[in-house]
Amino acid sequence: MKLRSAMVFHLLCLGSLRCASLLVPGRQRPEWWREWQSELWHVRQECTPERGISWVAEREVAEFCLGAFQDALCLKAHAEQRRVSHATTKGSAMQCIRLLTGLAAMSFGVAMMLPGVSAILSVPQYHDIKNLKLIRDAHYSADSIPTISAAQYQVWKQRRQELFDGFAFYQVVRQPISGGSRLLAASDVAIASSNIFDLLGLPVRFASGRVPRDMPTLILSDAMWKARFGGDSQIFGRAIHVGSVDAILGGVVPEGSWRLPKKVDAWLLESKVEGVSDGLGFVVGHVKSAHADWGDSWHMSAPTPDGPADAFFCQSLTERTRGTGNIFLFAVILACLALPATTSLPLGEYRVSSRKLSWATKIRRWAFLGCKITLLLPIVYFVSLDLAHLRPAMNPASSEYIQLISSFSICLFGLRWTLRDQRQRCPVCLGKLTHPARVGQPSRSFLAWNGTELICIVGHGLLHVPEMPTSWFSEQRWLYLDPSWDVLFPESGLAAAGYF
Repeated sequence: MKLRSAMVFHLLCLGSLRCASLLVPGRQRPEWWREWQSELWHVRQECTPERGISWVAEREVAEFCLGAFQDALCLKAHAEQRRVSHATTKGSAMQCIRLLTGLAAMSFGVAMMLPGVSAILSVPQYHDIKNLKLIRDAHYSADSIPTISAAQYQVWKQRRQELFDGFAFYQVVRQPISGGSRLLAASDVAIASSNIFDLLGLPVRFASGRVPRDMPTLILSDAMWKARFGGDSQIFGRAIHVGSVDAILGGVVPEGSWRLPKKVDAWLLESKVEGVSDGLGFVVGHVKSAHADWGDSWHMSAPTPDGPADAFFCQSLTERTRGTGNIFLFAVILACLALPATTSLPLGEYRVSSRKLSWATKIRRWAFLGCKITLLLPIVYFVSLDLAHLRPAMNPASSEYIQLISSFSICLFGLRWTLRDQRQRCPVCLGKLTHPARVGQPSRSFLAWNGTELICIVGHGLLHVPEMPTSWFSEQRWLYLDPSWDVLFPESGLAAAGYF
């Protein structure tokens, strides 16, 4: 009976020690399990009498088992502290991710502080942009030159159309604007048909219920509203003089939404624009849905006020209204195509190790590469926007060229850095390889390799980078180190984190 009780107590102690060993880091678990087993045998031999069971002895054994739990918790805390310390050291994967995240946040913050960038990011889209056409005289190649008269617009508007279901006209003139006793400087005013914003689908904040229908309406640009009127919303509905015409301040157009030819500060909406406009302007037409598949640009023959038909060219507004995302995407594609010509794409040779890498370690390595590229893209996008709109008075065409060139350059060099950084990291812990050392001699390239050798400070392996690529050693090679090297590394306790 006493022997059976002693056996039960011994099994309980072994079970408690096994539970304590589960708290120990995986690499040290077998060693500590054997150590606790041997110490349990010595404690029981010293404290237990030859015959019978001593409760005093069993208490000593129990205290030893509880002490094993304290040792296991200390070992676990020490391993966690070392792992965190290794993850936050210079050149670690987490430090790299935090740096890229900080750069992305900074570029986004600068973009939000620049009025031009914030306006572009929140610019409204044109309605049915595919079917909106800018119509000009076919004898002119530049779409920024006004070629259509108000009389020509009136002919098209009154004539039954097979292709179009709506037209809008505008002509940009230089006019002084005065309100009350205050005379404002001359501004670029677009004398436009009253349906131009409805045809384009642009949102305009109109004054509600205070605009007389028998008077033309003056719509201000966001920049003019803030610069000339201080952003006062109480001015809507007031009378104002535009040249020799009396108008009512009726609303504001969001900044960056006007993408048609000519810079405009304000729009004078006239119900009968042909009565006040005697020069040349621009006409925008909306193609019927039945002819939406005609393409972006085409020629047409249409009647003129003089009688005979003439040739006109219809050009889609898609190019003029394309967002910054299309330019950025085009630049990224160009950078990806140019990348193989500027740097080596392979990440190196990684031979099979005797200790097989876990799937979690392999996935973590590729996820780190994908995370760097993912964080690089918003950095490229916002930095290019910041450079393109650093000056408020920048020409839109110049801004697009600056964004394209800067996006391509930053993305290309960023992708090159991403691949180079990935090649210089340990495939197990993703730490930056350090302590470069020269190995071999160039004169012995065909007998032995020569180049640079880098080492993982945790002890996972060595990286051999050839000085001169040869037919048998053209790419860098990774050499895994066996456990016999662990004693040389202060962080060797983390060396088995990627193995199972």
